[in-house]
Amino acid sequence: MPLLHDPSYKATVLRRVESLKPDSTRQWGKMSVSQMLWHVNEAMEGALGRVEVPPERVIPLPLALTKFIVINMPWPKGARTLKRWMPGNDRYDFATERGRCVQLIQEIAAKPLEDAWPDSPSLGRMSGRDVSRLHAKHLNHHLTQFGV
Repeated sequence: MPLLHDPSYKATVLRRVESLKPDSTRQWGKMSVSQMLWHVNEAMEGALGRVEVPPERVIPLPLALTKFIVINMPWPKGARTLKRWMPGNDRYDFATERGRCVQLIQEIAAKPLEDAWPDSPSLGRMSGRDVSRLHAKHLNHHLTQFGV
């Protein structure tokens, strides 16, 4: 999986985000497109250290193994996530969430990989390379979910 810090990959992801529509239909799962955007946005806000997310084990395996699996292995449809990042209802404004998504992708990609990055609530200590790869993978997973 590429990194969000790769300019060509970032440009592809941004084009895919921009191609989403308020009525984009999911291929699997339960989230609407607005809920999905809120979900990926909250995860990116956490990666930038803007929201406090208490530690939560999503996969009942040793932390190092969980981190390896999540970052390196394919994700199944309906993969588990943190409760904090599950939308409670569909009150999210599509245009606002899509704009926020674009901004957060830009901010993550602009932060130097060598900088200190916040710990992940489910994966522990994260390098900049880990964060960039994880969010590239997370965005790809959900953009694929909505057919873009």
